[in-house]
Amino acid sequence: MLANDPVTQARIDLTAALRWAVRHGLNEGVCNHFSMAVPKAVRGREDLFLVNPQGLHWSEITPSDLVMVDYGGKVIEGRHRVEASAFFIHGRLHAGNPRAQVVLHTHMPYATALTSIREGRIEMCTQNAFRYWGRIAYDDAYAGVALSAEEGDRMCAALGDKDILFLANHGVIVCGRSVADTYDDLYYLERAAMVQVLAMQTGRPLLNIAPELTERTFDQIADGTNEQAVLHFESLKRMLDRDEPGWRKLAA
Repeated sequence: MLANDPVTQARIDLTAALRWAVRHGLNEGVCNHFSMAVPKAVRGREDLFLVNPQGLHWSEITPSDLVMVDYGGKVIEGRHRVEASAFFIHGRLHAGNPRAQVVLHTHMPYATALTSIREGRIEMCTQNAFRYWGRIAYDDAYAGVALSAEEGDRMCAALGDKDILFLANHGVIVCGRSVADTYDDLYYLERAAMVQVLAMQTGRPLLNIAPELTERTFDQIADGTNEQAVLHFESLKRMLDRDEPGWRKLAA
């Protein structure tokens, strides 16, 4: 692998996101998946994506552990297996939504708590929540474990033109153009959900902000979100360099 190859950089960024998901408490066992589409210009195909393998804890994954697969489930590059739902969720989202270059799926606790209550929604009651104004779709029809292309396509349709999908009784999916942007969204989504759940536990009414002010604040936040996301993600990689030497390990 060449260090300046875009696929290698994608491997490094996905690995950083997986390792930090553990540190941020967003992971669950060896379940769930982070993936990124491989640009057609790099491999000459439109149906390839990188994804974490089955059976490895996110804290131990290195860039060379990530597997390149096609939408049909065939391993193109890699020495590990990939769990079936990765094909049926991530493959169908990459195939059906060109905006979903990066797809992060977790059962992170506070956001998933909201998916487990009737009409659970991210309420516009905190500044962190305002960045998601108009960006979240809600799939309120749980249909079992995603073990078919039809279920993946149903999720893709439910996502529509949004960036985030709340899956009732299940978890969340966050999509984006880059690992930095998408991980930043995942992180702050859980923070927004956490504060909301804590506020709900008081039994007092949530103090939601009027739509006009919410939209104006969303625009203010959006102006600097990409730069902040890049700065945030680069700082996370520096901390991995400091605390977990060898995390960037590439196969010879």
